[in-house]
Amino acid sequence: MADTSSPTLHSYWRSSAAYRVRIALALKGLPYRQAPWQMAQGEHLQPAYRALAPFGLVPMLEIDGLRLQQSLAIIEYLEARHPEPALLPVDPAGRAQARALALLVACEVHPLNNLRALKRLRTQFDADDDQVQDWYRHWCEEGFRAFEAALPAKRGDYALGDTPTLVECCLVPQVYNALRYGVDLAPFTQVHAIVEACAKLPAFDAARPENQPDAPRPA
Repeated sequence: MADTSSPTLHSYWRSSAAYRVRIALALKGLPYRQAPWQMAQGEHLQPAYRALAPFGLVPMLEIDGLRLQQSLAIIEYLEARHPEPALLPVDPAGRAQARALALLVACEVHPLNNLRALKRLRTQFDADDDQVQDWYRHWCEEGFRAFEAALPAKRGDYALGDTPTLVECCLVPQVYNALRYGVDLAPFTQVHAIVEACAKLPAFDAARPENQPDAPRPA
């Protein structure tokens, strides 16, 4: 196990799920080291990684003598162990609303658009790049419409008030990848405004994929 005073995040620079956890760690000001696994080369499926993380997925966080898998479970653990700054509202209704918005992204949009799903479209159904992009855009746009419809009528700069929460930990990575696939954010003014507010915070900049140690460097 990693030193309990220095959490280790097993990650991949372009993983949306790992991106969520990086945001949460940065917002809470928790130092950590990264152990990258190149998912594009299938390193996460090899015995060396599965011996650490049986799910064979990133992220996995080694912390407090534990090996935690699944991004939202990891963030909930960080919230319980390091409650300030809070990533969930104090009141039960607000907490439920935050979880619902986060899960809309993490469980309804992302699984249809992750690396495994897109690879399956190509290998099993002979989808070409245009078809894969159309698939990706469809599910993102449907998700963003539902997300905006569920936002409270009155809010601050972020989804549920004046500070980012679990919601932004999930939304920002999804938008980052949506832009890669040509999703037009113009119809989603509230999503765009939330992401723009997050972009002004150092924690979100530090968590960006291109700022990770395993990201490709410009030639």
